[in-house]
Amino acid sequence: MDPAPLRLCVIFFALAATVFQTSCRKERKVDIATREKILLLGNGGEPKALDPHLVSSVGDANILRSLLEGLTTFHPSDDTKHEPGVAERWEANDDFTEWKFFLRNNAKWSNGDPVTAHDFVYSYNRILHPEMAAPYASMLYFLKNGEAYNKEEITDFAEVGVKAVNDHLLVCTMERPTPFLPDVVKHTTWLPVHQPTIEKYGTMTEAFTDWQKPGNHVGNGSFQLTDWRINAHVKVRRNPHYWDAENVKPNGINFYPIPNSYTEEKAFRNGLLHYTYIIPSNMISRYREENDPSLRSETYAGVYFYRCNTNQKPTDNADFRRALAYAINQETIVKYVKMGGEQPAYGYTPPSEVGYKPPNVIGHDPEKAKAFLKKAGYESGEDVPEFTVLFNTTEEHKSIAVAIQDMWKKTLGIDVKIQNQEWKVFQQTLFDMKYDVGRAGWIGDYSDPTTFLGMWQTGDSNNYTGWSNEEYDRLLKESSFARNPEERYRILAEAESILLDELPILPIYWYTRVYLISPDVKNWHPLLLDNHPYKHIDLIPSGESGKEEG
Repeated sequence: MDPAPLRLCVIFFALAATVFQTSCRKERKVDIATREKILLLGNGGEPKALDPHLVSSVGDANILRSLLEGLTTFHPSDDTKHEPGVAERWEANDDFTEWKFFLRNNAKWSNGDPVTAHDFVYSYNRILHPEMAAPYASMLYFLKNGEAYNKEEITDFAEVGVKAVNDHLLVCTMERPTPFLPDVVKHTTWLPVHQPTIEKYGTMTEAFTDWQKPGNHVGNGSFQLTDWRINAHVKVRRNPHYWDAENVKPNGINFYPIPNSYTEEKAFRNGLLHYTYIIPSNMISRYREENDPSLRSETYAGVYFYRCNTNQKPTDNADFRRALAYAINQETIVKYVKMGGEQPAYGYTPPSEVGYKPPNVIGHDPEKAKAFLKKAGYESGEDVPEFTVLFNTTEEHKSIAVAIQDMWKKTLGIDVKIQNQEWKVFQQTLFDMKYDVGRAGWIGDYSDPTTFLGMWQTGDSNNYTGWSNEEYDRLLKESSFARNPEERYRILAEAESILLDELPILPIYWYTRVYLISPDVKNWHPLLLDNHPYKHIDLIPSGESGKEEG
């Protein structure tokens, strides 16, 4: 037989087998979602709420950033820039104590109602109102008399520094000079809510009402809520009434609460997610060795630390807290437990691009730790009253807690218990101050050191430690009136030195963002604050070309 027909038969059957295999291969969920332009995002734990005045976590803020838009919003690739949101422009007076925001005429709520300056006045009244008990109300203490109103030192909201001159002009009068206010008003706490919807399902200050449910929720963001199933998903889809709807790239986003990092990584590997919120620490090296392009490791403006309850023994004693701090080997934790490129935190505020350098004072020093334990009145760890380290339920937090438990045992002879709680319960336990030592992490809300240092002022709604220091409070206020950035940073560093001397917190490491992301996801740029404006994110199959936005 002539070999040519034989070769043709072989080629035919090989092609047929390839076509058969391709047609029988099941299309992955992520491939379908890419085609339909639906982002599939891992998002940590179940959201506490979909109300911007009730939440304080990054995961909750991620969802709310899709549903609501503030006066300004986030730039897709540069944290130092501000994009117009509901306000199309803004201006300040010479000393930055008054800001005017000029609202666009075409901003609408997802039910078609116009968004006005009055909506922002109502929203700021709501979060600051004492009956609301908002966990993050202190973010609005920048407003003149905002703190006084929240703490019931005054009762008339008209005395607070926010006024709607008309439907499209909002004027904010500040407690102190605030040159970075356009950064601040991007934050979740400054987002507006729709008054008729809030009051249809309850009073202005009533929490956790049905307004948050799909079908009831009214927002002004680029997406609207369509589905929320507890411990399963939150789904949002395009808001046709959004002022910039024609430039919104995704058709929707599915947020998945997956607190277990191993489960999340497996979901990504099996084509169920475009993005993982985190990745198990012990799997990072494998992805690096394989040069997997899905792995991202980026600088992140955040600090991982432990809070101490200063209202009860043994953590009410500053020398005891110093003993705990100096017995922690931060370098060991980042090198052998975390393994994601984190930096040991020898101060509290992360080093940043704005030029602030935190005091470098808290390092591993076993002899100093033992000396402080004796100074606190304990001859050995056996004399220390029983206490517990509390953390929210993830393998990563457990691994760190176990490592620190071992360090305190070996260096100080202290037997400390560790305990985990589900995220919502954990948050409430900290808020109620019913803990000894608690796991904590803080991600910058805006590009300035005060986003980290401000939370330790007396009475701040995110303090949760009971710690108070008059000189610290004075220095933070004084920094607002500094003549230049250099003087301001010097004053803030002096305040941070007080914090790092009395140690109501135990610094552990400065964050990096380590996660997995599909090559189908475009325009997802590294950001120090990790606040991605979803309307710019595109989905294009990785085999196709697509131009990235700047």
